[in-house]
Amino acid sequence: MSPAARTFAALAAGLALGAGLRAALPAPSLDALLAAAEPLGTTWVNAIRMTVVPLVASLLVGAVAADDARVVGRLGLRVAVAFAVSLGLGAALVLLVTPTLLARLPVPPPDALAALGAGAAPLGEAVAPVGLRDWLVGLIPTNPVKAAADGALLPLVVFTLAFAAAATRIPEASRAALVGVSRAVADALLVVVRWVLALAPLGVFALALPLGARAGAAAAGALAGYVVLTIALCLTINVGMYVGAITLGRVPLRTFARAAAPAQAVALGTRSSLAALPAMLRGAEQHLALPPASVAMLLPLAVATFRISVTVAIIVGTLFLARLAGVELTAAQQLGVGATAVLLSVGVPGVPGGVFLVMAPVLTSVGVPAAGVGLLLAVDPITDAFRTLTNVTGHMALTAIVGRESRTAGVVTAGVEDAGVATAQSGAQ
Repeated sequence: MSPAARTFAALAAGLALGAGLRAALPAPSLDALLAAAEPLGTTWVNAIRMTVVPLVASLLVGAVAADDARVVGRLGLRVAVAFAVSLGLGAALVLLVTPTLLARLPVPPPDALAALGAGAAPLGEAVAPVGLRDWLVGLIPTNPVKAAADGALLPLVVFTLAFAAAATRIPEASRAALVGVSRAVADALLVVVRWVLALAPLGVFALALPLGARAGAAAAGALAGYVVLTIALCLTINVGMYVGAITLGRVPLRTFARAAAPAQAVALGTRSSLAALPAMLRGAEQHLALPPASVAMLLPLAVATFRISVTVAIIVGTLFLARLAGVELTAAQQLGVGATAVLLSVGVPGVPGGVFLVMAPVLTSVGVPAAGVGLLLAVDPITDAFRTLTNVTGHMALTAIVGRESRTAGVVTAGVEDAGVATAQSGAQ
């Protein structure tokens, strides 16, 4: 079996075993077993996450500092356009089909909803939507080290890009030394990533076991329609991303599937696109025939800013809870929810369930009780896995599309191609 197939098999086995244990074991025994399994999965995710910040920084510096600033600027402009168009199309699709599909779902009785909500995880403190001014100010970190420690990837990427762009203006000898160190750091970190990803079946199994044990029953009954609708929309957007990679990125279907599969397996198991970033980097360099400089810039930017599934979560969740509460949303309100979802997608915390921390103010703005978010959290372990899968597929597809020009033109900075070959060889070992 390929590494991706082993990881998917571990995911399926964990879910199936978790569901079976839920039916076979008494609650105390099941809780004790899950308490032993969960730390293994958390440790594996932490092992991936510990490499992300230094890997992103070293890859960006090594790629951008070695290239011409004008080339980097043109690439950044294409990224912004691709992200905006994709988010707009995704939100339009969800707004178009969701009201009609929700109208076909029966409204569950209040006692069923109350019972389901009683078992939901606590929401915590909601995060108010960030205005454009505050969002722009937040892009510039006052302390890049703190931003790195907090996992604030977007401000860190902005600082790193500025630092790398400045390095293109320093004397050639100094720039060559900086690029060499950055590439050496990236190569060493990619070796660590290879070690961690070799344990992916074990880590994903340890994460899937409690998911199957705790979320299976919650997906039935009252919120089954919401779960099915969310998954269907996510899979539809996934198909659209595949079509875009094939038609606009000119990547064969089998090639793109092979490039994306390992990262998709990690995404389903961890529910974190950040944790899937190392697998995305390997898949893009090995299969998409993109210059390593483009991959090193595009994928971190995509992970930091492009979360197309946030539009699905906010729009479907808001319209679903409005139906449960008997609130009729006007067309203008629905459009407002869609526009807000697109804007909020840039600033949603990159953690499982993070989208619900920004949804409460959206619900309040259209007269829907914000307490309903707790109901969605009850089934979030299922829906979030598919949302993360959608985000990761989008990251890979847009990298293929935006990087097409550099691939077809053969734009590879001197020395970077050799580094990419070395990376691919080390990853194949």
